[in-house]
Amino acid sequence: MSSEIKVPVLGESIVEGTLARWHKKVGDVVNAGDVLADLETDKVNVEVTATESGVITALLKAEGDSVKVGEIIATVGAGAATSAAPATPAAPVPPTPPTPPVAPATPVNTPATPVARNVAAESGVDLSAVSGSGPSGRITKQDVINATQQKSSTPVAATPSPVVSASDRREERVKMSRRRQTIAQRLVQAQQTAAMLTTFNEVDLSRVMDIRKRKKDSFKEQNGVGLGFMSFFTKATVSALKAYPAVNAEIQGDEIVYKHYYDIGIAVSTDDGLVVPVLRDAENLSFAGIEKGIETLAKKARDNKLAINDLMGGTFTITNGGVFGSLMSTPILNAPQSGILGMHKIQERPVVVNGQIVVRPMMYIALSYDHRIIDGSTAVRFLVHIKDMLEDPDSLLLQF
Repeated sequence: MSSEIKVPVLGESIVEGTLARWHKKVGDVVNAGDVLADLETDKVNVEVTATESGVITALLKAEGDSVKVGEIIATVGAGAATSAAPATPAAPVPPTPPTPPVAPATPVNTPATPVARNVAAESGVDLSAVSGSGPSGRITKQDVINATQQKSSTPVAATPSPVVSASDRREERVKMSRRRQTIAQRLVQAQQTAAMLTTFNEVDLSRVMDIRKRKKDSFKEQNGVGLGFMSFFTKATVSALKAYPAVNAEIQGDEIVYKHYYDIGIAVSTDDGLVVPVLRDAENLSFAGIEKGIETLAKKARDNKLAINDLMGGTFTITNGGVFGSLMSTPILNAPQSGILGMHKIQERPVVVNGQIVVRPMMYIALSYDHRIIDGSTAVRFLVHIKDMLEDPDSLLLQF
């Protein structure tokens, strides 16, 4: 008697995914609850687990295959550790590269992203010999690329170096992950369906930085989390959204839907692309609540632990390109939302204050918005409102 391993329900509106990795092979003994495979969807990664104990009798899909919800991808039969693989398996173990193998099989417990594993398989890199630079030592795509370059640059004894002409140029072809494909589609769709425009302003963050300097130790001691810039910007954004409700609205058909709650999407960069988990009911959160919420969502995103609900239903988005050194940019709308705030690098610049030239920590901020629903004057005043809140942070009613 064998049991069927099926693709589980992946979440609202998600009907298929990509089989990113098998953790088991035909003949392996498994216990109920063991992770058998990783599935990659356009939103989150999902683990497929064994429903019963037994022996893997067949793997019906290979790594990289598209699979649909409810589709059978493996079978588990009764047996013990000595059970042999069936004479005629329903499908082969995921294919290996056509070139002779130059590295042993990837260990099951190697902490690597799905993209990193795919690149390693194509390049013949042994992931067990690669040091990970990601969270908790997780191996990233760039780690594998670096290992490939080091490997190719290591001289081989008694083997003459080939003559390389100046015209030989290396190329690498890697299939886009499902998440990257979805990101690409959504960004193009946002530009094609919305009348997107961007307005800019700049903020003097002197007083915010002063408060953080004075309060950071006591804040951390009392709340167990650091006081970052995102809590200030989230508080200021919620205040501006309340003052200009059109920016928190969206178009549905021939109607405008005004949202009287404030679920703020916080863009987080991961190895597999940008994701935007949602901070729910931000208007009801304290500074500590915002910082804890963002810290939790960011960790889940980088550990591929986000649930579908973490990504659904945001009303407005904040993205911070400043952490990567961006001085100015035009963020693209996160459809169907009508606005997105872009933060940038804090840079000391000379500015004129009361007729005197002084040096202040300045940041350019950008609001991209859908001009179909938000007028230019509204967008400008919305950004000025945020500027005013941040330059007079006492108005944000900090509660330490």
